[in-house]
Amino acid sequence: MSIPSGARTALFQVPEAVHRRRWAILAVLMFSLLIVVLDNSILNVAVKTIASPAPTGIGATQSELEWAINSYTLVFAGLLFTAGLLGDRVGRKKVLLFGILVFGVGSALAALSGSPGELITWRAVMGFGAAFVMPATLAVLMNVFERDEQPKAIGIWAGSVGLGIAIGPITGGLLLEHFWWGSIFLVNVPVVVVALIAMVLLVPDSKDPKPGRTDPLGVLLSVVGLVLLVYGIIRGGELGDFTDAAVLLPIVGGLAVLAAFVWHERRSSHPALDVTYFRQPPFAAAVAAIALIFFALMGVTFFSAFYMQSVRGWTALQAGLLILPLAAAQMVFAPRARLVVDRFGARAVCTVGLLMVACGLAAFALFDATTPVWVLCVLFFVQGTGMAHVMTPVTVSVMQTLPRERAGSGSAVNNTFRQVGGALGIAVLGSVLSTVYRGGIEGHLDVLPAGARDVAGESIEATLAVAERMGPAGAPLVTAAHDAFLDAMHITALCSAGIALVGALVVALFLPGRAPVGRAPRGADEEGASVRTGRGAPVTVTED
Repeated sequence: MSIPSGARTALFQVPEAVHRRRWAILAVLMFSLLIVVLDNSILNVAVKTIASPAPTGIGATQSELEWAINSYTLVFAGLLFTAGLLGDRVGRKKVLLFGILVFGVGSALAALSGSPGELITWRAVMGFGAAFVMPATLAVLMNVFERDEQPKAIGIWAGSVGLGIAIGPITGGLLLEHFWWGSIFLVNVPVVVVALIAMVLLVPDSKDPKPGRTDPLGVLLSVVGLVLLVYGIIRGGELGDFTDAAVLLPIVGGLAVLAAFVWHERRSSHPALDVTYFRQPPFAAAVAAIALIFFALMGVTFFSAFYMQSVRGWTALQAGLLILPLAAAQMVFAPRARLVVDRFGARAVCTVGLLMVACGLAAFALFDATTPVWVLCVLFFVQGTGMAHVMTPVTVSVMQTLPRERAGSGSAVNNTFRQVGGALGIAVLGSVLSTVYRGGIEGHLDVLPAGARDVAGESIEATLAVAERMGPAGAPLVTAAHDAFLDAMHITALCSAGIALVGALVVALFLPGRAPVGRAPRGADEEGASVRTGRGAPVTVTED
């Protein structure tokens, strides 16, 4: 539905000049989001280099490398919700500028780290900045585009996430071939400078015109609960044992604090988050689907990297190039997913999309050390196509359920569930992979001394390192490591596919189907109703 410019101004108070440059604004938002997503995927390529002794790297241990990744995740996930609320209250442009600036400073300092401890600290600073960027980009988008254009804009936004995941390893591989390891962080600095200038010139500010009283207790409970929960999940992945007290205590504590958060929000006269939105099936099913699909996919991302580099022997750059079909599929289909949803409904589209993802994940159970490259490319393209037809509709469902003035809160909920689901996927599926691998390789380590046996059984990388030191005598151990890893990958892939099938069941049962002609989908927000009836829902959008 097209809205006349005069009606648009009367309804939403969005200046005509902002509407005319909305696509340029979206490009700036994508640019900002891209560097945040790209940075995480770049680091995965550089871990081996960073672990090398100086001057090649900084001699980080396995545990220190894990915390260089996890310190970012912990801070990022813990502050996402708070950052979204702050954007609604003080202005999304201000929060976005602050987040990008902090991220750029953290990147520069991380590049100059002289020890693993410094790198871990500056990665946490980068996570702090990224927490303010991610929800603000989607919230600004919702206040720049009219409701009928939001699905297309969200599709492009979602496609940029897939693009960042894919080009990260390629960029990292190119940088590491020509420069020192710190270049993977330093490259963010000029990009941040360009993004800051573009934001100041193009992006309008917006906020909730009537934010009401603050809810400091609710905000504190959300931060403490999320940090404890994510820490417990990460710790469980490190230990490979979710029954350890060091894992159970923070997980149970985090869930208890989050339960207290929900209890407090339901009784507060000025809640930070209106938890009654979770009673609406389109909203609850959408956030559940987001968590489940990232649970499945992040676990597969974890083992596919080892499969391509450790088993197949491809370089990080070659492995990154193989992910391009996934990114291409998302960039092509995510902006167009709205057209399929208009014809068949969100329920059917998301169910089929998740079934495609599940089939793609299950196909890993058929892979061996000689699977043709073209099969991998087709598989990643199928997965990308499925993701494109899931992420766009469920994100639209979340964002259009909430009023436009609470876009920051909606974006924060969307991204928090995605981050927690992804962390859980890496931890749980990574533990499954490690446990099955250790069980498969143990019988082949009897020829090694006791100390070397324990080290070699930790992972396929550790086994291959021991085999390399053995020279020609280590060849049988290499074969055994590949076989054990493939068996572990097959089981983990089937577990991932099972999680995706659960997601398909959730959306099939609870997402709305195709709306009858002339009737809005269930769960449409009041603002959408105001567009159709001509009643205004004012939102403060200003040009700076």
